[in-house]
Amino acid sequence: MRTFYPEIEPYETGLLEVGDGQTLYWEASGNPEGKPAVYLHGGPGGASSASQRRVFDPEKYRIILFDQRGCGQSTPHASDPAADLAANTTWHLVADLETLREHLGIDRWLVCGGSWGSSLGLAYAQTHPDKVTELIVRGIFTLRPVELDWFYEGGAAAIYPDLWESFIAPVPVDERGHLIEAYSRLLNDPDQFVRERAGVAWSTWESSTITLLQEPDKIAHFTEPAFAVAFARIENHYFSNRGWFEPNQLIRDAGKLADIPGVIVQGRYDMCTPAFTAWELHKNWPEAEFQMIPDAGHAFDQPGILDAIVTATDRFAAAE
Repeated sequence: MRTFYPEIEPYETGLLEVGDGQTLYWEASGNPEGKPAVYLHGGPGGASSASQRRVFDPEKYRIILFDQRGCGQSTPHASDPAADLAANTTWHLVADLETLREHLGIDRWLVCGGSWGSSLGLAYAQTHPDKVTELIVRGIFTLRPVELDWFYEGGAAAIYPDLWESFIAPVPVDERGHLIEAYSRLLNDPDQFVRERAGVAWSTWESSTITLLQEPDKIAHFTEPAFAVAFARIENHYFSNRGWFEPNQLIRDAGKLADIPGVIVQGRYDMCTPAFTAWELHKNWPEAEFQMIPDAGHAFDQPGILDAIVTATDRFAAAE
């Protein structure tokens, strides 16, 4: 079973101004002459991490990571209540990817992403199919109301009733009929205590449910207050606006991917982005390889999911 490649450090990093007062952190690692590949982190608002470099063979890939608007080392950071999210949308991020690709002098690249990274990867590939050599997506998420309602409005409470109580605790009882809307108010409250309590509760819910068994280190990372507020605030902003997608857009337009070699990886017991969305994408993009991992949840570093991703990047390494 394939696992992470050894730890590596970037050979180049930079800050790229993309307009709207936004500056993106980016990095390159691996082989400067290798096949270009970009990894799209989740959230939105999750930021890049060192482990994401390690799903690619560093001898064969030029590995690009970047922090999307408002998170990680990009600025302005969404933990600052003064940071305006109006210019932080799916389509701004799609444009940022093109700006970064051109800045790095890359003609075409492999695109890999999971969770929200699958949403952004699908949106980018459907918009710029000629710039994508291959597409690997995991934990498929398309921001449809049925998906958001499942995880943020009460569906998943049937599986995690104990954790759900902590998630709804910051929300006044009379506002619990529309939790995404209620959290929007809390996460933008002028009181720092209110913002941080809401951000930590939101991020605790997500980080506690993305693996089959809870991982304390992962939860601790997600619930550090500055990270939690930025993560929750950006996610809530995107979810409140349904990703700025037309109804069912990413599934509807999957036919635009027909000529792109692809792999869809989904954990059978993914409670965050349940398998029905991945299955619908598979039915609408039958040319892609589909892998349902029988003993995995949502996170990409679980053995079966990681094996599928690394196997795919290894296979694509030699492709033109």
